[in-house]
Amino acid sequence: MDKQTILQVYETMLTIRKFEEKALHLFEENKLRGSVHLSIGQEAVAAVVGAYLRDKDYITSTHRGHGHAIAKGARPDKAMAELMGRETGYCGGRGGSMHIADVEKGNLGANAIVGGGIPHANGAALSAQLRGTDQVAVSFFGDGAANEGIFHETLNIASIWKLPVIFICENNQYGMTTAVDSVTSVKDIAVRAAGYDMPGEVVDGNDVFAMEKAVKKAIKRAQDGEGPTLIEAKTYRWKGHWTGDPEVYRTRDEVEEWKTKCPIKRLEKHMQDKKILSLEQIEATHTKIDKLIDEAEEFALSSPDPDPATVLDNVYYEGDK
Repeated sequence: MDKQTILQVYETMLTIRKFEEKALHLFEENKLRGSVHLSIGQEAVAAVVGAYLRDKDYITSTHRGHGHAIAKGARPDKAMAELMGRETGYCGGRGGSMHIADVEKGNLGANAIVGGGIPHANGAALSAQLRGTDQVAVSFFGDGAANEGIFHETLNIASIWKLPVIFICENNQYGMTTAVDSVTSVKDIAVRAAGYDMPGEVVDGNDVFAMEKAVKKAIKRAQDGEGPTLIEAKTYRWKGHWTGDPEVYRTRDEVEEWKTKCPIKRLEKHMQDKKILSLEQIEATHTKIDKLIDEAEEFALSSPDPDPATVLDNVYYEGDK
């Protein structure tokens, strides 16, 4: 990974972390509508993937999708406005936290249905294949979705048709409140790729360099017409499944142990060791991103609510009969 990409990944991870910390703060102040699902602790997966995709490439996302959107180029201010249900949000305030889409940047949308976005990535990849472009599609999903039938159906079709698609399982160890090893028949979800004749790779999802190696290889395979890849990124969410989660299913010691594997701090140490950034430059970057997120909050808070007269816009409606 060259210096420019390292810095891009670093700033993206910081932006995701601080965006979600702000979202949690706004939720606790009752300024944010509905609960939010935070990806704090697993930012490296989205940040690295985003660094190697172009605007014309596609992603499909999940209910825990703020990081995916930001990594694919979403503006924090418009994303924050969407979380707050404001008219200036990406979906006009109608999607909220779990349904952010940014088609201009190739983000085909987050999906609150577990596994719901997986087949959509196949559709995007098939479109690219039929049009003869070099576009690739990436599907982000969690460990829980890997036990859904649609996961197996989609991987099967992707392999048969050699679609330019990459399946990225963010295994953060829990499907809502259920430990993955208590409901999954295999230790590593990536081994399921063998059943569909595609490469499957297990990666430390908190290591940006391990992620880079796997993602670049999968993108090249897709663009060369060799078909799909399944990447399982082992990571961890520091916060609960959602903002109201009592978290009685895991211990505080477990959470604290995973915090020692923080992807941001690991990269900061690497950058200091390799003299890419000094401590002063790292602190300055934090200050810059803090300002960006504060401005996003101000933008969202000052934005209007959607006009009730537009409630049926973008909804199929036959009118009175």
